[in-house]
Amino acid sequence: MKKKASLKKNLVRLLPLLSLGLVLSFVLPWLSVNVQLSPESSSVKTGIGLLTSKESVLNVKALALCAVAAFLTAVLILFKLDKKLVLLHALTLIASVIVSVAFVLTAKQKVDASGLLAEKFMVSNLGIGLWAFQIIAILALFVALSAMHEPVEYIVLTIMASVWLLPIIWLVLTAFRQEPGAYTPYLLPKNYTVDNFSRLFTETQQFNFPRWYMNTLVVAVITCVLTTCMVLMIAFTFSRLRFPSRRTFMNIGLILGMFPGFMSMIAVYHILKAIGLAKSLVSLVLVYTGGGVLNYFIAKGFFDTIPKSLDEAATLDGANKNTIFWKIILPSSKPIVVYTAITAFIAPWVDFIFVSVIMKDDYQNYTVALGLFKMLEREHIYEYFTRFCAGAVLVAIPITLLFIKIQKFYVAGVVGGAVKG
Repeated sequence: MKKKASLKKNLVRLLPLLSLGLVLSFVLPWLSVNVQLSPESSSVKTGIGLLTSKESVLNVKALALCAVAAFLTAVLILFKLDKKLVLLHALTLIASVIVSVAFVLTAKQKVDASGLLAEKFMVSNLGIGLWAFQIIAILALFVALSAMHEPVEYIVLTIMASVWLLPIIWLVLTAFRQEPGAYTPYLLPKNYTVDNFSRLFTETQQFNFPRWYMNTLVVAVITCVLTTCMVLMIAFTFSRLRFPSRRTFMNIGLILGMFPGFMSMIAVYHILKAIGLAKSLVSLVLVYTGGGVLNYFIAKGFFDTIPKSLDEAATLDGANKNTIFWKIILPSSKPIVVYTAITAFIAPWVDFIFVSVIMKDDYQNYTVALGLFKMLEREHIYEYFTRFCAGAVLVAIPITLLFIKIQKFYVAGVVGGAVKG
């Protein structure tokens, strides 16, 4: 039987010192602006000052409670070296990090909403005490995990993923928020409603969201089909066939793909205007398909990994290149087909730059990216911001479901083409 790893005693001994640092951080300046009602009070506030003042806008009681809990559990560890106590100490440190991040995120809202300052509050007004508290808490958490032989890398990735998910959670909550406006002095909505979603589809006089959603869906689906077919055929051609100037054409495609698409958008608009296709959905399909075709290198790399003996055996049986491509290569290339289709679908679904240049003021042919942006203009943002968030959620749902369903093929397509190609 495998023996359980014991605690690293040299690291455990550091935990009380680090936890004491959390407590001592409250004697440092936590706030460098005056948020007190009395004008004669000092402009620099320590954590203790914020903790004891009844008139303080910022409340550090939760942070102080976490610091004390971390210190007490660290002291208990000195008397009884137990892994469960170290785990409990780590949980108090995680709570300290979360509460301190929430403190930073809500400080500006609380101070500005109080109306006690002549000028707007800035995050830079937070003093060194808060930042010292956060740094010590994170450092102590890593020490505690290392003492328990836990994989710190997974914890770091989890924290990073949590930070990445915070804006998404806020977006979803705001989509269900009943109170209007883009700014509220609190994080969680006071009242929830689904009217923001229903009004997107019923109140279409100012912003015709259903028409924009359908425009985006039509353009994305057609672009996905055309781009996928063309990319796969081009990749197969360069992978399997040998013809004069093959290397030259591949280099030209590689060089053109290095330039950002928006560098040519003005020229593309004038070309479309000259042939009478400006401000039309057809122009968007042409632009997205033309740009997507240049991304054939990953598909080519994947096709290069398929044994050419399959082609030779099919040729001996009388199959031509067209039959080999459709009947032999594609059935063996499901991951790269899925990868190519997803990337081709996402481009028009989320693009803002090209559609804003090509459509100009053609309101009915907007896509959701440009249409939702119009809701954020100064004269509309107060009334339509929650509906903007609801629309953003509806835009994200198809892509999210698509990735959840076929993510294994997506990863296989990237790895197969990038590693083996």
